[in-house]
Amino acid sequence: MNQTVEQCRKALQQQWAGQRIHLGHGAGGKQMDELISGVIAPLFGMTGGPLEDAARLDVAGLGPGRLAMTTDGYVVTPLQFPGASIGHLAVNGTVNDLAVSGAQPLYLSCSLIMEEGLAIETLIDILADMAQAAQQAGVQIVTGDTKVVERGHADGLFITTAGVGWIAQGVDLGIHRIQPGDRLLLSGPLGEHGAAILIARGELALESDLHSDCQPLHGLVKAMLDAGEVHAIRDVTRGGLGSVANEFAQGSNLGIVLDEAAIPVPEEVHGFCDVLGLDVLYLANEGKLLAAVAADAADAILAAMRARPEGEQAAVIGEVVEDHAGRVVVRTTFGSHRILDKLVGEQLPRIC
Repeated sequence: MNQTVEQCRKALQQQWAGQRIHLGHGAGGKQMDELISGVIAPLFGMTGGPLEDAARLDVAGLGPGRLAMTTDGYVVTPLQFPGASIGHLAVNGTVNDLAVSGAQPLYLSCSLIMEEGLAIETLIDILADMAQAAQQAGVQIVTGDTKVVERGHADGLFITTAGVGWIAQGVDLGIHRIQPGDRLLLSGPLGEHGAAILIARGELALESDLHSDCQPLHGLVKAMLDAGEVHAIRDVTRGGLGSVANEFAQGSNLGIVLDEAAIPVPEEVHGFCDVLGLDVLYLANEGKLLAAVAADAADAILAAMRARPEGEQAAVIGEVVEDHAGRVVVRTTFGSHRILDKLVGEQLPRIC
């Protein structure tokens, strides 16, 4: 950073004077980007390129390879929902952030902020979910912290997990590697998590058998890396496919073309979005990834994905082009084209 922290503080205070945090700043879209790039990154000196889901750290004395580290907070409501809970999210979300950096996840920390009045039975269920998810992912929860806040201050329970993993020598994933001609592979159907959460809230007269897609993805990522040349991977969470595709386009300064007809979406999710006026391309997921892979390796990588349960419905959904740099364009089922911008605000609050 070319200026001192104090100079940066004063400049940012002047720039952001009178503005306040609102829900859109946590929704995974434009407003969150503005907060990260305009406030958080300058103060911490995080400049010089697109931010990835995990930091890659060269640590002397550990041998060939790199350390990966990530952290995330989870604030979903309700705490338990069809197919998963905040406990599953807290483990799998952090495992997946490590996985898409090319790391083998190893260790997690767990910080609990509990609201006065939270039922201990509920806490036990959620911690058991975390333990089971960690066992499934092959990681250990090795340290943590607990805090209790007054009633009405934490929506029941907030969880923060940090994760550490190891990136083998020769593995290099990142938006900087995306190239024109790359194919875009999506690991499975969109929208199940977001739809399951909203239905579980009971605010709408809707009934459904939809379940969250929450699952670990590091095994799938390893199979992809073994099968061919993978350039970049992101897990498709807050902000949905639309936000991740825009991160690819803006971070690489290349164009993205998505084929709407090729994007897998369950019929029930389609109906859910139609009824509520939601765009499935912005709907949250917790067990899907988007990858940019070399064109000549796309068939082999797709076959490897489909051979695993996490990717059995994987599909090639688009490509990287030199035209319209920094933009995402969708070829619609009607044969027209539309620009898919980053989400402004949020479709659903408290989703992960």
